Amino acid sequence: MSIDTMFGSTIGLMAKNLDLRAKNQTYIAGNLANAETPNYRAKSFSFEDQLKGALHSKDAGSMAPVPANPRHIPIKGSAGKLEDVKGTVDDAPTSGLGRDGNGVDLEREMGRMAENQILYNASIQILAKKFEGLKYAIKGGV
Repeated sequence: MSIDTMFGSTIGLMAKNLDLRAKNQTYIAGNLANAETPNYRAKSFSFEDQLKGALHSKDAGSMAPVPANPRHIPIKGSAGKLEDVKGTVDDAPTSGLGRDGNGVDLEREMGRMAENQILYNASIQILAKKFEGLKYAIKGGV
């Protein structure tokens, strides 16, 4: 029995969402860390496209990681293939580059980081509410 059959697709979707948000945070942090590196171009990925792709491949069953212990419940769509997420170099116009060829816009990256953190926290809250509802149901409404 898969986790989606047991709990619906919300938990699997939120797990993949959190995985991709964490990956996005590493790209943004890398951009900020290289803000003064000559000829560095900011990297990013399309979060929505990656999530859609993960959901479609999850339906095909290819995203299921191998459990560490045979008694563990296998969770489809968790962090099994996050290393496959590839960033793309932003196609910033050459006029937006600094004198040293750096293409990182600090204000834009800080805004992206704040937005990503807010959406990550919202996903955590959705998962917490889902588990709270499951706990309530397991206890028989008590």
